[in-house]
Amino acid sequence: MAAGETLTAFYAFAAAVFGLLVGSFVNVVVHRVPRGQSIVSPPSSCPACGHRIGPLENIPVLSWLALGGRCSSCKAPIAIRYPLVELAVGSLFALSALEYGPTLAGAAACLLSALLVAILFFDLDHLLIPDSLVIPCAVVAFALGAADHRVLEGLEGAAICGGTFFLIYLATRGRGMGLGDVKLAAALGLALQQSSAIALVVASFIVGAILAVPVLAGGSRGRRDALPFGPFLVIAALVLVFAPQVAFGPFDAYRHWVQTRGATL
Repeated sequence: MAAGETLTAFYAFAAAVFGLLVGSFVNVVVHRVPRGQSIVSPPSSCPACGHRIGPLENIPVLSWLALGGRCSSCKAPIAIRYPLVELAVGSLFALSALEYGPTLAGAAACLLSALLVAILFFDLDHLLIPDSLVIPCAVVAFALGAADHRVLEGLEGAAICGGTFFLIYLATRGRGMGLGDVKLAAALGLALQQSSAIALVVASFIVGAILAVPVLAGGSRGRRDALPFGPFLVIAALVLVFAPQVAFGPFDAYRHWVQTRGATL
């Protein structure tokens, strides 16, 4: 392995480890903020019995596995979502390091991914996207765009995404789209250029259609129950930031096919 590849692998590994720790903090934010509790103190404890969680019981992912997904004191189950959030943030930090390296853009991508994971689970739990998460998301998204010298494009992206979802909000009188979704879309647009902003709008509805069908078919929510749109926006944004070829690949293939066919006619 070349020296450059070794250094890149080291950056990705270090970012993944740090991301696991940040993911543990994201769990704290999602659990405490809706309850009006401080995210700093008191230290984490079992919600069932109040057992204070020690350092060895608070190692991301590994502690959950070692404890068998249960509190060491009362044996109450610990939701699998906790290690999944940690793994998600750790993986996104590693992808940020691989994509951007140890740069300002890489740091912004890491922070943005952590905020998006927090927003995803917050909206799933409470059908709400608080400004306390959207505003930092907007700041970090703007920083990511600025690091790539795309400030003007980011402002255009914010106008496209925010404006589109605001029109949907007005057309449905808030029943099909919440203001939190509008603000999140505008914030995410700050990190995107025009084509990616349009893709975010389209991809979020495609993701929503794909994920909503099994949820409704499974009976966990009825047709009249509200489905949070924030997670669809988050997933679409993560695809566009870390795997844009997934979103633009089919379009590029279709454009190539049209050009090739036109040349043979």
